[in-house]
Amino acid sequence: MKLLRRRTKIAVSFVLILLLALTACSKKTVIVPAKKTPPPGQIKKQTAPGQIKKTTGSKSAKPYAPGQQKKKKTK
Repeated sequence: MKLLRRRTKIAVSFVLILLLALTACSKKTVIVPAKKTPPPGQIKKQTAPGQIKKTTGSKSAKPYAPGQQKKKKTK
């Protein structure tokens, strides 16, 4: 009877130590998504308002400036 209890204690201790060792060695892997940037040849740059003014022949670049678009009233 004493021998059976001792073996049971040893077996339970061994299993607990094994579980503790396995959980301590495991690590969490975090995957960070990559930034989605286009390749260097595919980057689109906005044309400056002054350049658009030159190509259209307008006297002012104001209508082509992004900050001025909301000030334009349409009826």
